[in-house]
Amino acid sequence: MARGAHPPNNKKITAFVVEMNSPGVKVEHRCHFMGLRALANAVISFTDVKVPVENRIGAEGKGLKIALTTLNTGRLAIPAGALGCAKLCLEICRTWAAGRVQWGRPVGRHEAITHKLADMAAVTFAMEAMTELACQMADRGGYDIRLEAAAAKLWSTERTWEIVDDTMQIRGGRGYETAQSLAARGEKPIAVEQIFRDFRINRIFEGSSEIMHLFMAREAVDKHLQIAGDLIDPEKPLGAKVKALFRAAGFYAWWYPSRWLGWGRFPRYAEFGRLATHMRFIDRASRRLARQVFHGMNVHQAKLQHKQGFLFRLVDVADELFAMAAAVARAEALRRKGEASGAEADNLADLFCRGSRRKVEQFFHNLWHNDDDRKYKAGIAVLDGRHAWLHDGTLSIDEHHREGSVPGSAAAHSAVPAAAAAPAAVTAMDTEHKPVSVG
Repeated sequence: MARGAHPPNNKKITAFVVEMNSPGVKVEHRCHFMGLRALANAVISFTDVKVPVENRIGAEGKGLKIALTTLNTGRLAIPAGALGCAKLCLEICRTWAAGRVQWGRPVGRHEAITHKLADMAAVTFAMEAMTELACQMADRGGYDIRLEAAAAKLWSTERTWEIVDDTMQIRGGRGYETAQSLAARGEKPIAVEQIFRDFRINRIFEGSSEIMHLFMAREAVDKHLQIAGDLIDPEKPLGAKVKALFRAAGFYAWWYPSRWLGWGRFPRYAEFGRLATHMRFIDRASRRLARQVFHGMNVHQAKLQHKQGFLFRLVDVADELFAMAAAVARAEALRRKGEASGAEADNLADLFCRGSRRKVEQFFHNLWHNDDDRKYKAGIAVLDGRHAWLHDGTLSIDEHHREGSVPGSAAAHSAVPAAAAAPAAVTAMDTEHKPVSVG
């Protein structure tokens, strides 16, 4: 993607395909990563590269819109992949915990592990419900699914990372050992350490967790900014503030009372059976969330955009409520179909919602009872070097990066004893990733 060279397109981005065999295209460096070893990212240079007009994607100047549109696809693909990872981890932990014996009984029969397995199953069920719901909305069309896609991506990757970490803990030393090493000594080659390395990037791909929080928070306050933004903007003139005051008074006169009034405490949602109580909680908490957004605007005003601790908690509440609603809806759908898994789905949805309700209440409490300001001041002190004394007793960054101390450097390789060198039959990969013999 690039901006045009001449007005008016020098301010607009156009998308196009660049063929790698085009004259002037050069791979300067192939990047290597902690996981996803087949990922073909690289530093590429372009020198007087000519791209034919038929390689353009879409209309000229529409590249940014195309890029942003494709984000929804990525933000639905990643939770689907996270779901697959969570299911695999659950299977690994279930089979291992049922067969591994410690203190006279399978480790899965000990409460500490049983609780982990229960949480894994409940979260995996909710994750599948959320992912399926978001994807069905995308397939059906007619929905703006930016928020649902972002919520599915953020929530699923964060929860699956917890599942991956618990999988490593349950498998213990065998989880930390590579599959190749396990196979070499006769163990079943379950690559938990590879899952650990490969999955971590998902909290960064397609918008990091922090960016997802900020994106969703912006959407949450956008309507309030449209209505009353001029009131909290210190740079707006008095006339604009007066107009905003009347506009806000007319809007909030009906909006704010409606965020209190509702039917969440009355016997609604009876069709959901014993899960109806969770639907009523979602009803009440949704209106409470809307009120807290409004209260935050009033208290923090123009500084709200910098109160990321406050904003992130609002988003976390929204994500949990979305996951709860999806889980209850899926459990109810399975029950109505009369599937054998319906009763178990009902139990998993109930277990998940019970835990999520406690999380939501904690998030609401922490909105106004926290150490955000103290943490900010302490963090600034770290940035300013006032806690540099904490580094004492370890090598400095410069000392770590002396010539020959960086793994993979030429000097580091030259220090490997001859007896430890690879045998002549080892296969390596050159820069084009074609097998070559080294010896």
